Amino acid sequence: MKLPIKHHGAEITIFSEMTALANQFGAVNLSQGFPDDDIDQALKKFLAEGTNKNFNQYAPSFGFPALIENLITFNHARKNPIDFSSSEITITPGASYGIYTALSAILEIGDEVIVLEPAYDSYIPSIEMNGAKPVLVSLNEDFLPDFEKIKTAITEKTKAILINSPHNPTGKIWRKEDFERLYQLIKDTEIIVISDEVYDLITFDNAEFYSIFHHAELRHRSFAIFSFGKMFHLTGWKVGYILACEALTKAFRKVHQYISFSVNTPAQYALAKYLEVFNPEKNQQYLQEKRDFFLAQFKDLPFTFKEKSEGSYFQIASYENISNLPDKEFCIWLTKEYHVATIPLCSFYQDQRNTGMIRFCFSKRTETILKAAENLRRLV
Repeated sequence: MKLPIKHHGAEITIFSEMTALANQFGAVNLSQGFPDDDIDQALKKFLAEGTNKNFNQYAPSFGFPALIENLITFNHARKNPIDFSSSEITITPGASYGIYTALSAILEIGDEVIVLEPAYDSYIPSIEMNGAKPVLVSLNEDFLPDFEKIKTAITEKTKAILINSPHNPTGKIWRKEDFERLYQLIKDTEIIVISDEVYDLITFDNAEFYSIFHHAELRHRSFAIFSFGKMFHLTGWKVGYILACEALTKAFRKVHQYISFSVNTPAQYALAKYLEVFNPEKNQQYLQEKRDFFLAQFKDLPFTFKEKSEGSYFQIASYENISNLPDKEFCIWLTKEYHVATIPLCSFYQDQRNTGMIRFCFSKRTETILKAAENLRRLV
């Protein structure tokens, strides 16, 4: 049976591959980006409450009304408010779905989408499955946007640019001036921006998060994607939301209603209730303490941490003091021999180039980090 090749992504993602290897060798899993501690008990209570109150049938296609209302209130009350209306938001079954559906809403066969590498591994397959061509532009050596390279990559076929801040895998954050430079680059074009902002509430050392929706002009030509999985540390719930101007929201919803139609209703109820008690500052401090604890435990190990992560669940490191193996081979070796699983940075490049760098996930319990550090002390 001959089946079409829909994309050039891996048959199994690196995250699934490394987690399976970790399970096989009993390794501490610092690879896949999910917390291993319990979620807030209030979320469990609200989820049960939602089912007990019989919120068990289809929610409105575009979102549970109480969740949309509470998201508007929550975002308006942020330190740097994000203001939008109910006609500019759609609840989605996860952020990856939101990115795929946004691309599907705007792309035609033969269009081009600029992707800044290293990039999350779902971006390129999502572009290709929608019949378009990814155009790859590397971030600079500090993993920040190189606007001259982006300018050179723009052609008459460029339909969109896909960006990510806070960045997975590097933890870098776009500043206000970066969004302005992007706007100056595309203001005389029809290019749409898709901004992956799933780690919006996870920034460190007083670094301020800027959404593309904060930019007075870019917000009218952009999709901004958010994730409750990252926001509340419950990745298995697979609920997110997407902001876009009214015209782009209509285009998004037109596709969305024929794919998932709507999203898990009791989960939307629980998320709406939890937004009423959620403390984003406490959440931010909780994750920064995890990052700092991870770095403190790893400081005497032979990895090189060039910079602290500015945001996200992740910290990248080089391993030139340990091995000259290519990064994926190094990760496999580390998992088998030292029982700590990580992600090779090559997985965030389409050409799988050797980077000599790996990504750790530090959003783990204290005992998980301590066990990983203990296993790796044999490297010294």
